[in-house]
This record gives sequence, structure tokens and C-alpha cells, in this order.
Amino acid sequence: MTETPFSDRPPARDGKTGAPDSAAPSAPSAPPREAARRSAFPSSPGARAFRRRVFPEATAADWSDWRWQLRARIRSLDGLERVFRLTEDERAAVARHKGGLPVGITPYYASLMGADDPAEPLRRTHIPVGQEYLRLPGESDDPLGEDPASAVPGLVHRYPDRALFLATGTCSTYCRYCTRSRMVGQTGGEQQISARHWERAFAYIEATPQIRDVLVSGGDPLTLSDDKLDYLLGRLRAIPHVEFIRIGTKVPLVLPMRITRALTRMLRKHHPLWMSVHCTHPAELTPEATEALTRLADAGLPLGAQTVLLKGINDHVETLRTLYRELLRRRVRPYYLLQCDPITGSGQFRTPVETGLDLIDGLRGHLTGYAVPQYIIDAPGGGGKVALVPDHIEGRDGDDLLLRNFEGRIYRYPDPGGRIGAEKPRS
Repeated sequence: MTETPFSDRPPARDGKTGAPDSAAPSAPSAPPREAARRSAFPSSPGARAFRRRVFPEATAADWSDWRWQLRARIRSLDGLERVFRLTEDERAAVARHKGGLPVGITPYYASLMGADDPAEPLRRTHIPVGQEYLRLPGESDDPLGEDPASAVPGLVHRYPDRALFLATGTCSTYCRYCTRSRMVGQTGGEQQISARHWERAFAYIEATPQIRDVLVSGGDPLTLSDDKLDYLLGRLRAIPHVEFIRIGTKVPLVLPMRITRALTRMLRKHHPLWMSVHCTHPAELTPEATEALTRLADAGLPLGAQTVLLKGINDHVETLRTLYRELLRRRVRPYYLLQCDPITGSGQFRTPVETGLDLIDGLRGHLTGYAVPQYIIDAPGGGGKVALVPDHIEGRDGDDLLLRNFEGRIYRYPDPGGRIGAEKPRS
């Protein structure tokens, strides 16, 4: 087996003789030149005002340092009350919390949230409320059946040619509707995924030549240090039959200062490399996030956006039109609109399926096709992704197929010998 930079011994204090037996984020000291550049990452006026008010001890260089942002995450009731005027429901839900999916919000992302408005979209998706503890019929801790489909710990092999590599259990910010809430943030606040798990996953992929596509996710792989991520991508790229590597992340929107010049230089080495960005609401597309996405796009990474459909957050057609237009302007193509998975406690976020179909109907014809995502349900129990589309077939008239366009008008398409639409009575 190829020698790994990981080992079972404790990490060296100088960071030169190995890496810890963990894929959790590390916070090494920045080289002097990098430290000098940290403050160059743009900071909007709102973020600067928030820093001075809530984190007066932090310098501008601290704020621009992703490692400081991770260390300073808001993780407790006291920390939340330092920023937000909590409702009694929020306060009780945070005090009640035990186990996985802890509270964790980067200072930067907290600066975007409504301090006094519990209905503000970003706040609603990140501060627990009492409904999180309600388990509705059909909900489960592993609704997609990932654990049974895990070939080895941390590697889900469901589709013939694709594998999901869970590189870490750590996120910089924890969404309350997280599909992997059973595993993220575990074990003393953050789950530690060992290097032994990585090596077993590499060995499985090497021995399974039908795997051509690997999605690196977690947790969030961009919480890994540059050297760990470089090692992971290099090991995957060295497997001859792996043609396609993707990274799934929310970091560019919740921790944009993580997208350093050093990171993008490293990512360039592993092309072809794609990135799926989890984006929820237009409020996330700040100047800082724009800079992060621009750096990634300039580094040659094709960017796609995945959006979870959330009740009261982004289930309005104008919200999605704005989100998808603005993403496309930033060279991010909307890819999936995902029906919220029936994870335990997610009932407060889930919409009826017809809401998603109506939203896609309301996007078509009003946005370029590049900006209209696929509407997807990840079938519970391990069925995989199923695409749903609005039905624009109105019926048949002889050899003509009757189609309804985005304006509601009916058009004829000559389809001699066709049978689609015959079962629908003409209105």
C-alpha cells in the first residue's frame, strides 16, 4: 500500500512529522506570507460592523482567517444570546440538545442572520426550535439508507459507477435539516473520521473498477486542511479508473475566507475537478461569497448549485428566480432543487411535492434554461435520486400531441403514431 501521511501516533507539535489520525479540520499556524495576506480577503461593511460589535477582540486579519472563524464558531446558548434575541422556544430547544448535529455557526455567517427576527430564513435553518424534536411518520435518522449501502465505513456505493466518499464528519456550520445529522458533529462535538477509514475506502475504490465517479462529501471536505485535502484528492486521482471527482460543500457561502489562493492553487492540480455548492437563499450571495465563488471559477472548477427546498425559507418562485439568476451571474449553474429528505425532526421544513413542481413550472420560461435545476426526490430507503418534472402534455388530437407552454397556451406538435397523451381526455 502507498505510504500515507497519516499515522496512529499523536500529531507532532511542529506539524512536520505526520498528520493526526483524524480527518477533522486542523488549525496550523499560517506561514508568514500567508498571514500577511489574510486581511486581503474582502469584508463587507455589514460584516465589519458586526465584528466590531460582537467580536471586538478580533482584528480584521482574524476575521479574514478561516481558522479563526472555525475556532470562534457560535456553539452554545451563551454564544447565541451574545448575538441573537432568542425566543423561549429557541432557548429551550438549544438547552435541551444532546448528541449529534450540534449548534455551530461561523461568526461570518451569523453576521448575515436576523438578530431580532426568528423568522429570518438563514436564522431559521441554523438555530434549533422545539419542532426539531418531533418525529413525524415516515421520518428516520437515515432516510436514504446510506448506512446499509456503505461498502466500508465512510464510503457509500449505491450507483454502479459512482461512490460517495464521506471524508469528515465536520461542518463549519450545521444546517438543522441535515440529511447526515446522525453522524455530523459527533464524538465530543465533532466526529473524527480516522485515516484508517480513508485507506479502507481507497482500497475498495481501487478494487472496484466500475467506479468512475467519486463525490467527496461529509460533513464538509473544505473544513480539512490543505495538506489533507491535497492528499485525499491525489490518492483518488492516482486510481486509473476514477475519471471524475466532485466536492460537495457549503463552505464558499458560510466560510468564504476558506477559499484562499493557496487552496485554489492546490485544487488546480487535481483537474478535472468539479464542485457542488449547497446554496439556500439569495441572502447568502454576499460580496464575500462572490469573491470565493469567483476564485473557484477562475481556478477552472465547474460550479453547480444544489438547493434544498425548505418551507418558509425558499418555497416562493420569486425567491428561487432571484437565487438562480444571481448564482448564474457568479458562474454557478443551478443543478438540483432537492425535496427535503424525511430526516427525523425535519417536518417543519418539508413542503408538499406539488410545491416543488409548481416552482419549477414558475421558473421555466422566465429564466434561461441554464438557470432551471432538476427537481429531485432522493427516494427513501436507498432508491436513489428520482427527477420529477411538471406535466406539460395536455393530451392528443389524432396525430397531434397537445402541449402547454409556460404561458398556459396550448400548442400542437405533429406526432404520427405516438401514444403519449392518448389517455388524457381533451378539455
